[in-house]
Amino acid sequence: MAKKKIESLEEVVVESAVVAEVADSSEVKPVKGVARLEEEGDIAADYLEALLDIADLDGDIDIDVENDRASLAIVGGKLRHLVGSDGEVLDAIQELTRLAVQTSTGDRSRLMLDIDNFRSHKKGELKKLANEMADEARSTGKSIKLAPMNAFERKIIHDTIQELGLTSESDGEDPNRYVVIYSA
Repeated sequence: MAKKKIESLEEVVVESAVVAEVADSSEVKPVKGVARLEEEGDIAADYLEALLDIADLDGDIDIDVENDRASLAIVGGKLRHLVGSDGEVLDAIQELTRLAVQTSTGDRSRLMLDIDNFRSHKKGELKKLANEMADEARSTGKSIKLAPMNAFERKIIHDTIQELGLTSESDGEDPNRYVVIYSA
């Protein structure tokens, strides 16, 4: 019985992410105070706790404020299926959580959600890729076009490339938007 609930939950989560992604792409990102971000985190945690209860799953929710956004992580338990094969279910749950916060506060949230340390591991992989591609761009003097990535992945690449003293831009349209790294 629990397996059927989870599959149904995943289906709802994935479908709703498409709607939320379109809304996210054109929004202006206002600066919010720490107290407001902590409030967003608390609202999001309550929503996620209810979601875990519905799916009959165990997990602890950690709340923090990082980079001018609420940051939540669900850890513990068997949660890998809530990430999906490449993070698509995680992205969808994040968007649903953002929508729950928006419904409560009236403001669009930029909160970041991680489940089972997926984003943490992905961030490390992307930084390594950015370093390798930056070295290649420097050594060849040519720009490097990366494979399509979601907004989270592109941001990690852009931030790393900027730290390395190079420039990068996103090009294309979702879901095929990609990063180009320039040699100088």
